[in-house]
Amino acid sequence: MMPNQEVLLEKISKVSHAMETMKNTSINEQFPIGLIDIHLWEWPQGVGLYGLLQLYEATKDAKVLEFLESWYNARLMEGLPEKNVNTCAPMLTLMSLCELTGNPEYERVCEEWSSWIMKGLLRTGDGAFQHMITGDANDGQILIDTLFMTVLFLAKAGVYFKKKEYIEEAKRQFLVHIKYLYNKETGLFYHGWDFNGNHNYGAVHWGRGNAWYTAGVMDLLNIIPIEDGLKTYLLDTATAQIKALSKLQHKDGMWHTVLDDSDSYQETSATAAFGYGILKGIRYGYLDESYRHIGMKALAAVLNHIDEDGVVQQVSYGTPVGQGAQFYKDIAISPMGYGQALTLFILIEGLQVQAADIR
Repeated sequence: MMPNQEVLLEKISKVSHAMETMKNTSINEQFPIGLIDIHLWEWPQGVGLYGLLQLYEATKDAKVLEFLESWYNARLMEGLPEKNVNTCAPMLTLMSLCELTGNPEYERVCEEWSSWIMKGLLRTGDGAFQHMITGDANDGQILIDTLFMTVLFLAKAGVYFKKKEYIEEAKRQFLVHIKYLYNKETGLFYHGWDFNGNHNYGAVHWGRGNAWYTAGVMDLLNIIPIEDGLKTYLLDTATAQIKALSKLQHKDGMWHTVLDDSDSYQETSATAAFGYGILKGIRYGYLDESYRHIGMKALAAVLNHIDEDGVVQQVSYGTPVGQGAQFYKDIAISPMGYGQALTLFILIEGLQVQAADIR
């Protein structure tokens, strides 16, 4: 049953507040930059901020915009970290703040970082963006995550700065990542590819990795103009993936962290991103209406994993590429900014479904 508007709005308020105050209280983080505390500049926080941006765009709540501006102003005052694939993630929302505020400092930073992507980001085979992260160049490695963390920003920067070459590069990166990461036998994506050893590591169909494509491609289509042939190709790939996902969705609406391994735990951030991509794709006419029930089941499942304080439960911690399914099964579960954000994505899409039904 479709949750009513009051329930969705209450959950959105709690989830967004929980993200704005998120601190690490339980995990001994091993990464150079923490992944949980909202007041740090890394990819989880970047996805989190993008969730708040979507909330602002849907509600025009001035307090949300105020939080976003204060967050970026504080980080710019502190000084930004090294440039890499993951630290590009917060730039996607900053690019939108350029449009909303006209702040010249925001524009300067976005111009600098988008230019670096084109000229300084390491490339590997077929010119693919190498998945370099803080403290590790990851020689020869590409991951599906890069499409969401870096390529969406590059696409948006291309539109804002009127740089056609940025837009074309964003299209190319989607194509090359599909070439090496899409498994045509299953319709799902592998997490990574190693150009040095020519292999897909453990050849695992990781849930959230797949979700970065499902959500990311729907957003890409709304960021840049895409010619019909390429648009059809990207959506054919998404549709094949969603067909595969429909067979793997648990009866309660969740997906497992290893999609085709029912012994792996169910995972909320992937479920939210799948549901978001499906419902958004239908709303914009990119996907067939027949997939709506899959997205709505995901929405119901995600709602069941939001606690009384608005903290999204059953979210897997940051996950590098692994050599087998057990690696992903052993990833810790913890509240994360991207868990909050991807939940906001699907809750906001739920509101859109309601509005359409009322009309």
